[in-house]
Amino acid sequence: MAKTIVIDPVTRIEGHAKISIYLNDAGEVDDARFHVVEYRGFEKFCEGRPFSEMAGITARICGICPVSHLLASAKTGDKILAVKVPPAGEKLRRLMNLGQITQSHALSFFHLSSPDFLLGWDSDPAKRNVFGLIAANPDLARAGIRLRQFGQTVIELLGARKIHAAWAVPGGVRSPLSESGKAWIGDRLPESIATINMAIDLFKNLLDRFTTEVEQFGQFPSLFMGLVGKNGEWEHYGGHIRFTDSEGNIVADGLREDDYRDYLGEAVEPWSYLKFPYYKPLGYPDGIYRVGPLARLNICSNFGTPLAARELQEFRERAGGVATSSFFYHYARLIEILGCLERIERLIDDPDITSPRTRATAGVNQLEGIGVSEAPRGTLFHHYQVDENGLIKKVNLIIATGQNNLAMNKTVAQIAKHYLKGTEITEGMLNRVEAGIRAFDPCLSCSTHAAGQMPLHVQLLGVDGRILNEVWRN
Repeated sequence: MAKTIVIDPVTRIEGHAKISIYLNDAGEVDDARFHVVEYRGFEKFCEGRPFSEMAGITARICGICPVSHLLASAKTGDKILAVKVPPAGEKLRRLMNLGQITQSHALSFFHLSSPDFLLGWDSDPAKRNVFGLIAANPDLARAGIRLRQFGQTVIELLGARKIHAAWAVPGGVRSPLSESGKAWIGDRLPESIATINMAIDLFKNLLDRFTTEVEQFGQFPSLFMGLVGKNGEWEHYGGHIRFTDSEGNIVADGLREDDYRDYLGEAVEPWSYLKFPYYKPLGYPDGIYRVGPLARLNICSNFGTPLAARELQEFRERAGGVATSSFFYHYARLIEILGCLERIERLIDDPDITSPRTRATAGVNQLEGIGVSEAPRGTLFHHYQVDENGLIKKVNLIIATGQNNLAMNKTVAQIAKHYLKGTEITEGMLNRVEAGIRAFDPCLSCSTHAAGQMPLHVQLLGVDGRILNEVWRN
């Protein structure tokens, strides 16, 4: 008799979603789906607003990574103004994005995922959270909190607020970094670098225990997409788009964000509010690709900073070349934090970051603009069409998490097929399916989420709707 298991909600992610696991008549997993059950109308309710307000408006999409939308929107505004951002403005934007990636990745690893690694996949769910981690390993938890605080404070020193800073604007930024802010960042960098080196060593030591997770948590071939620099180096703000395959071959390179409709399609399924982007030349769903830290480390030719470059080499050795397991997202995040800290260290010695020449001004010179930037979770596109007065006529946002949608669905199906046996619903199985989603660190609606443990109700249903098994988590 065919059955369905529903995990609702998925816990320890930013936002709300559920997972359905479909069993065939033999009791084996036939398929699994990751449903995003939230609907937000940002693309529609922005219509009629001045494009100059879009950076501030779209930053409200997300309370965890507002900087990502702030910068992508500002870059789109640059196109509408048809201006070149002053060197100080670009470097300051880069500095804020580096702080953003640092704080977001630290949240993902230390707060959301490390309880699984350190407390155990099958441990008591009432304790398997950041509070349990604090009790079990207070020094590690404290170090993770301070590392995230460092990234948040970099954002605050630049934009005067940790969240939703109205700082990046079309043409540049509103203000430079103060000398006192520069000094604070320099003073705290050594501690932050020491923390991330400790975390990388910790995770590498744990990998030997997680061989099954590496094999089963989203281990499949796909394309990878992201920004790279002029010489193929790791990039987070400028550069151009590159696609590579699971063998490391470059599929497409030198792509411009202005042409994204030529190489990206967006499919829609009736069971999720999250779109399904795909690589157009291969069609849907064969054009599955992944974005974010795993993709960025796979597509880049080099990292561009010495400490992260050394870790990238070991990362590739451990992965056997291209990392095709989604479990390696965790590893990639840690290496990116290290590289971000190295780049922050370089930038604070640059005199441009305290220069007052941070912004170019102009009127509406283009009626359409497309901006791209790397959010912590992957490549983010903003596309605006405006009228002669600069009022928004149409908006399209291609969110990083959405671009991983096909891969997330494939990951939960792979995990469920391996760990679910018969009709028994175990806590360990449920947590591993959820952990497959957490590997991607999806940001569904980050502004609203619960502290501590979220309730969970799972039902195993027969085709006639009869409840065959049921588990409550309060």
